[in-house]
Amino acid sequence: MPGLKFRVLLDSDKNEEVFRDIIISNEADFETFYHAIIAAFGFSGDQMASFYVSNESWDKGHELSLLDMSYDDDAIDEPASVMKQARIQDFLSEPDQRFILVYDFMRMWIFLIELIAYEKEAPELPVMALAIGTAPQESTKSMLDENLFGPESQLAEPDEDEDEFGFQDFDDDYSDDDLNDYSEYEY
Repeated sequence: MPGLKFRVLLDSDKNEEVFRDIIISNEADFETFYHAIIAAFGFSGDQMASFYVSNESWDKGHELSLLDMSYDDDAIDEPASVMKQARIQDFLSEPDQRFILVYDFMRMWIFLIELIAYEKEAPELPVMALAIGTAPQESTKSMLDENLFGPESQLAEPDEDEDEFGFQDFDDDYSDDDLNDYSEYEY
């Protein structure tokens, strides 16, 4: 059974390249690959994650999620595959196939993955063949701010003349003279 050698680059703010080369069986599932990547970078693996099939421009394609997130059989988009049920070899369409792994959707760790070689023999378990650069601690990346408008204490109180939506209070009293005479229009 042949093996696949992938280069996994951690996209980070550092000016230093941090990547790992991982050799894995082409019959392995994506969940096994996910655990190998997370272990190679020293992350805990306790967060949600998804692989995306990619192209040479690193565009996100078909999703392979850690858990089955499908809830609507009538969805317009193609439902995501589940890592445990998807074999790597079934998603190889290019000799240098690329994938993107997004880990921890609140911190958005991005791993850029590229197939760089084929091995005659596959290891029984995934093997880290090369490690370049020091991986950052998983907790060093700040979480995305859930409250995009800031804490409620920072929200401005409405002026006396404004309603709760910030609109100026206006006189909404009207008389019959304000209404158009619709009888003047022919239908």
